[in-house]
Amino acid sequence: MPYSYESPRSGGGSEPVKSRSTQSDGKSFEQLRRECLQRNVLFEDPDFPATGKSLYYSQQVPVNIVWKRPGEFQPNPKFVIGGATRTDICQGELGDCWLLAAIASLTLNEKVLMQVVPHDQTFDQNYAGIFHFQFWQHNEWLDVIVDDKLPTVRNRLVFLHSAESNEFWSALLEKAYAKLNGSYEALKGGSTLEAMEDFTGGVGEIYETKQAPNNLFQIMGKALQRGSMMGCSIDITSSAESEARTTTGLVKGHAYSITGLDEVQVRGRKVQLIRIRNPWGQVEWNGPWSDNSREWSMISAQDQKRLNQVTMDDGEFWMDFEDFKTNYDKIEICNLTADSLDDDITHKWEVATFEGNWVRGSTAGGCRNFIDTFWTNPQFKLKLKDTDDHHDKCTFIAALMQKNRRKLRKEGLDLETIGFAIYQAPNEEDHLSKDFFRYNPSKARSKTYINVREISERFTLPPGNYLLVPTTFQPHKEADFLLRIFSEKQAESLEMGNTIEAALPDPPMPSPPAEESEEEKGLRRLFNQIAGSDMAISAKELQIVLNGVLKRRKEIKFDGLSINTCHSIINLMDADNSGQLEFQEFKIFWDKLKKWIMLFLTHDTDRTGSMSSYELRTALKAAGIQLNNKMLQLLALRFADSRCDLSFDDYLACIVRLENMFRVFQALDQDNTGDISMNFQQFLYLTMNM
Repeated sequence: MPYSYESPRSGGGSEPVKSRSTQSDGKSFEQLRRECLQRNVLFEDPDFPATGKSLYYSQQVPVNIVWKRPGEFQPNPKFVIGGATRTDICQGELGDCWLLAAIASLTLNEKVLMQVVPHDQTFDQNYAGIFHFQFWQHNEWLDVIVDDKLPTVRNRLVFLHSAESNEFWSALLEKAYAKLNGSYEALKGGSTLEAMEDFTGGVGEIYETKQAPNNLFQIMGKALQRGSMMGCSIDITSSAESEARTTTGLVKGHAYSITGLDEVQVRGRKVQLIRIRNPWGQVEWNGPWSDNSREWSMISAQDQKRLNQVTMDDGEFWMDFEDFKTNYDKIEICNLTADSLDDDITHKWEVATFEGNWVRGSTAGGCRNFIDTFWTNPQFKLKLKDTDDHHDKCTFIAALMQKNRRKLRKEGLDLETIGFAIYQAPNEEDHLSKDFFRYNPSKARSKTYINVREISERFTLPPGNYLLVPTTFQPHKEADFLLRIFSEKQAESLEMGNTIEAALPDPPMPSPPAEESEEEKGLRRLFNQIAGSDMAISAKELQIVLNGVLKRRKEIKFDGLSINTCHSIINLMDADNSGQLEFQEFKIFWDKLKKWIMLFLTHDTDRTGSMSSYELRTALKAAGIQLNNKMLQLLALRFADSRCDLSFDDYLACIVRLENMFRVFQALDQDNTGDISMNFQQFLYLTMNM
């Protein structure tokens, strides 16, 4: 059957998506517009001013650009004329055809369009020089407010514009997206999928036409039927080929949008057709099924009308699907989430979302090539139970996105190289150790590690428990990420290693002097030498004792314990709040210290005398303390050096302070509820005393 070449219209039953204003003063669009109307002034955006910095961050503005409001160079400006359509999008002097192709696809889905481009704004009633647009960013909808000052040269828009000279919704949309990403220049170069996802909150897939499955036409048809947005492009082999025109009228390295699919009968033979739009608004395919080709005379007038075939150079054209696969190299599909889909679309993805970070020294473990740190990456469990309707396996899409990298370009931070691996998971729901990954191969993985904003892959696996590990290629590379799982059927998913708990046994009862072992008698003699007449050790005296003992341990890299570490030890062990350690307290601490030294040496895997901060999780677990990723990241930043190593002093200070905090909390949590209440004075006392 023919596939619809217009996405279904909104059913009208869904609640509008709530969005957060991005203005630095926290005010909403409605508040700002009302204030401007009351004061009878036009809005000027302090967050994205009409200056060169909003245009370019790496160079001076190359031409004399003048920022003007539409009413200053058009006698009758309109926000939208005759509805927002794909012919309203014509490229200007900015290399953002990827964005324009996505906007063209956006106009085919009325519900999504109204979400991104709210229709509560106009140049007529309540005009105040202020407009707003909504974009999805990292699992949140943002309301981006702009004034209507646009870059012009000789009273013509420099960047994106409509074919109608007095229509401005698309130019203002581009400005809002530039503001979201820091500048117009930040929009140079990108993937159509990136903008499609920012318009919808959907997840993208990429198909190579030369290696596509046999049912690609059906996959794309179903994607259109469920409201998906699609784009395509032709690869280039060098920068010289960028936007070079072929003899067939197609443009290399250029982002097109796919706007329709259909099938027609030609002399008893079924022909599959695809409709494509060039965001330039001109320059079209001149081969079979192009606007004036003879193929159109072979089908009925009714089919021609149904396919809306026109013979004007508007940038939109039809192609035979086989010609399309021969000429184009890449297809991008953006699958929509339920909040962006029409009510009458029955097939909707189940979505699970996780936010995480790769932090140097704790969770930035790199790929499987770096086995000593790979296991420290964030880990996510996926439980697949219900199989798909048509076979005995479970289909899901895993999508890994690095956050804010386009905005960070001006700080010299580019995209990291990212990917992920999937393993069969054991039943326990804890963070898996190095040995698991050493002895268990992955069941699936992303095809490659690549420096793109998001890498996504479709998988079909048997029911079971799986572990997904997102990583950068190299260890120690820092970035924030968003992981999304789109599944055909509902699937449970959770982040591993989220437990924060401590198993801290009560100290043993002291031995009577007559029953002390030889070690205990030697320890008492050492204590008596240092303690003096008060028979107690202060923080300074403890520092002298421990430094004298530990300096004899050649296997420990040691420059001496700090007085702060010794104060923390006193705080932990001082049961009677005297501010000093008596012998029994000192003896209990000594037993702890021996255990902590053994743990340190065990996790000093390269025998350098220091411990990698990546090993902190297992060292603490062996000491009875389990922490989640956020806490481990904090500890690595606090206690590790620039090489991600912990000296013995830093290690000891960390473990002593942690045990102290756990014991204090457990003492205050008398009902064992996991919650305590304290006033500000108690909070200050505790934090300053740790």
